[in-house]
Amino acid sequence: MHPVVRLASLCAGILFFHQAAVAESLPQRWVSAGGSLSEWVVALGGQDKLVGVDTTSQHPESLKALPSIGYQRQLAAEGILSLRPEILVGTEEMGPPPVLAQIAAAGVRIERLASTPDLPTLERNLKLIGVLLGAEARADQAFAEYGLRLKRQAEWVAKVQQRQKAPGVLFLLGHSGSSPLAAGKDTAAAWLIERAGGQILTDHQGYKAISNEALAALDPDVVVIADRRLDGDAAREALLKQNPVLASTRAAREGRLLSLDPTLLVGGLGPRVPDGMAALSAALYPSAPALIEKAPSQP
Repeated sequence: MHPVVRLASLCAGILFFHQAAVAESLPQRWVSAGGSLSEWVVALGGQDKLVGVDTTSQHPESLKALPSIGYQRQLAAEGILSLRPEILVGTEEMGPPPVLAQIAAAGVRIERLASTPDLPTLERNLKLIGVLLGAEARADQAFAEYGLRLKRQAEWVAKVQQRQKAPGVLFLLGHSGSSPLAAGKDTAAAWLIERAGGQILTDHQGYKAISNEALAALDPDVVVIADRRLDGDAAREALLKQNPVLASTRAAREGRLLSLDPTLLVGGLGPRVPDGMAALSAALYPSAPALIEKAPSQP
């Protein structure tokens, strides 16, 4: 064999074994707590590494076949450790702390990522997930494409609002028609609504119960409902039955009670958020050319 060819073959062999060693050193058995984070693991090519997910991890559909580790805020060490994970990835909402300490003491790496709905946080999260999966380039590309989609969304909203006033929106987070919580400032719901082109009407922080009097006084143009158990017509009917004052609002009279998938709001900005935002925009401005064809269901 020619010396140059032999050297090239040797270098190629060394590179292959180095890459194999690096890949082997990365965590191979993952557990994820937080819907959006689980979606990103899948989007970056890591689905085969997932051995368990929490109950908020509903997308893609294939994740439902994995063992459940329970709700992200109420994890149990025994169930997680039985899956023999090498890493547990979740948001700062993951807990409780004594359970996380027990899991860490068993030698499982724990990564708690921020869930703040903004692009800098998403970029940091994608970089970390990309490094842990050995998919840095894929993560960088995903973030770049995501930023472009949000930029196009912002441009669309700015153009539409030159001709139309932003509708006043009330966001209600419910559970099978029970008394709902209204989303206020510094929530993923408010972030989503504002970037979809709506004006959030509540001025409190976080999610809070809202009285019938306050609800009637707000008289929103649009009510967006995110129900943890129900969707579409079922969510609307249950909410109206439990909270009849809603029927007197402008939104109900004009048939503008919209249903939104609550899993879009769990774990920070997920891969489906741009589509969900564009669909919400189409429902907020039905007379404007939509970014995508499908809008949230309406009565």
